[in-house]
Amino acid sequence: MRFTTPPASGCGSIPLHSTNCWQRCLNRRQKDDAVLQHVTFHPPQCTPHAALHTDDPLVVLRFAADALLAGMATALVTLTDIRGGSSRPRGAQMAVREDGQYCGVVSGGCVEAAAACEALEVIHTGCYRDVVYGQGSPYMDIVLPCGGSITLHIRPLYQAQPLLTVLNALGRRQAAGLRWNADMPGVTAVTGAVKTGRDGQTFQVGYRPRARLMIAGRAIAPEVTAKIAQAAGYEVFSCDGWRPAHAAGGIDDDTAVIVLYHDLHQELPFLDAALGASPFYIGALGSARTHQRRSERLLQLGYAPQAIARIKAPIGLFAKARDVSSLALSVLADVAAARTAMLEGH
Repeated sequence: MRFTTPPASGCGSIPLHSTNCWQRCLNRRQKDDAVLQHVTFHPPQCTPHAALHTDDPLVVLRFAADALLAGMATALVTLTDIRGGSSRPRGAQMAVREDGQYCGVVSGGCVEAAAACEALEVIHTGCYRDVVYGQGSPYMDIVLPCGGSITLHIRPLYQAQPLLTVLNALGRRQAAGLRWNADMPGVTAVTGAVKTGRDGQTFQVGYRPRARLMIAGRAIAPEVTAKIAQAAGYEVFSCDGWRPAHAAGGIDDDTAVIVLYHDLHQELPFLDAALGASPFYIGALGSARTHQRRSERLLQLGYAPQAIARIKAPIGLFAKARDVSSLALSVLADVAAARTAMLEGH
């Protein structure tokens, strides 16, 4: 099933979920609410199940685009409002196909199956909806352990092109976004940096390229750091895969440069490349005394104190890591903290 044109708006329906609590809650609401007495209840056509467990927005968008290109009706679920605590940020998404398979997470695992049921109903009716879970929600059998409540906007998708536009931009290491409002069907693509949030009747979700790590160094520390970074989903280039002379085009706003040499002479070309670009993080190995010598050398080379201050040294989130695994975790935790601060505008 695939919609070629948006269906008429104004339809109303509520999915019939399988749990007794859902049934009792909906029965009570239907009995007490004059509007709900005229709402049609549709039993689910299939059982939702997770095809991919991921919070990577690129994977979610690719999953949705592939489904649409294969002729499968698909809905996009977006976390739009948070009241109190939430394990996922505003703009977190999941995509649901007409066969019940879904990809992505919008909570800590509390609501995904229920949200997928709602998405199947949206696919069935063609009408978008907002669903509240947690405090104040009629769905009393779905409890958010962190307290508060979340609102999910569930919207049918009609074309793969907006998703492909975003994916192509991200593939070129460019920011992009998706936007929609109450008066439009589907979603539209937005090029350039987009801040996730609401603007009047419009909601938009911004996407940035995958964080890239450029790791320079020798011995075992760079190797272990690269392996853990790859497992965490970073795009990784080791010192074997890049050279300072060719780094200018590869270091962008979504890049972290990690220098793990114990030799000032060897690390200077990499620091020179990093300071000549705009990475969100630059870190270098060594003690405070080593960094003092490093700073003096960079001053001699003509770098301003403000530029040198961009280097995090000693590198890492916690000091004096004595084994390579601890060092790698310390470095990557520091990178993740810097990335989060950048994305949140701090």
